[in-house]
Amino acid sequence: MAIGGNPVFNNPNAFRSSPAGSAAAGSTALAGQTQLTSQQLQDLYNQPSAGPAQTGRMTYDDVIFKTLACLSLVVVGGAIGWMFPILMIPGMIVGLVLGLVNAFKKEPSKGLILAYAGAEGLFVGGLSMFIDGMYPGVAPQAVLGTVCVFAVTLMLFKSGKVRATPKAMRFFMIALLGYALFSLVNLGLMWFGVLDNQWGMRGAEISIMGISIPLGVIIGLIAIGLAAFSLIVDFTSIEQGVKQGVDRKYSWTAAFGLTVTLIWLYVEILRLLAILRGDE
Repeated sequence: MAIGGNPVFNNPNAFRSSPAGSAAAGSTALAGQTQLTSQQLQDLYNQPSAGPAQTGRMTYDDVIFKTLACLSLVVVGGAIGWMFPILMIPGMIVGLVLGLVNAFKKEPSKGLILAYAGAEGLFVGGLSMFIDGMYPGVAPQAVLGTVCVFAVTLMLFKSGKVRATPKAMRFFMIALLGYALFSLVNLGLMWFGVLDNQWGMRGAEISIMGISIPLGVIIGLIAIGLAAFSLIVDFTSIEQGVKQGVDRKYSWTAAFGLTVTLIWLYVEILRLLAILRGDE
């Protein structure tokens, strides 16, 4: 007999019964049937069939509720990080670790996902306070911009005009890897003092049709586009999960994906606005 697995399935006698036992079971079932009146049978027949919520399957409401729970913790953490910006670095480190753990876990963990949201809130709050201190008003503008991009992306997805097709996904992954490589190189050059600009290579000026534009503006627009398409990928995954009737617990996975993407989108918009303000 194989080791492990469901002990009921591993029991060779689990689905066997003696003739006497079968007869007794049949008699009991018939007795139960005779106790039901025709009206009761009709009432049972008229009852609506069980929906996804009753059968433990993921629903859109589940995803919305859990995403709101995550974003609420981001807002709470952001308020704390705004008041105590010293927590920005610990929040960034803890958020990065928890983000990787949640991304590679086979089964979603409600506690770890909520902890990630809180930690990222500390990071986002401290970063927002720091940048808004240099360029007053950019943080509220970034919040508004994030909401607008999310709303437009959702409408485009609902209309069917934008979909995460295999070809689009290949392009998205190539662009995402390229952007990640650029960000790592840029961060390394800033840390080791090779570049003294606060934005690193993003602060470099390039000329387009005789107009000087910071490289960070172009990179920022590309990054916002990637984040917006990442939302499309999230929406597609949620739609497929609901249609396929996946287990309800995976609504936490969907909420985690949306939270990660929205935080990324907000940070990119915040940085883009700061670069534009710094170029005034």
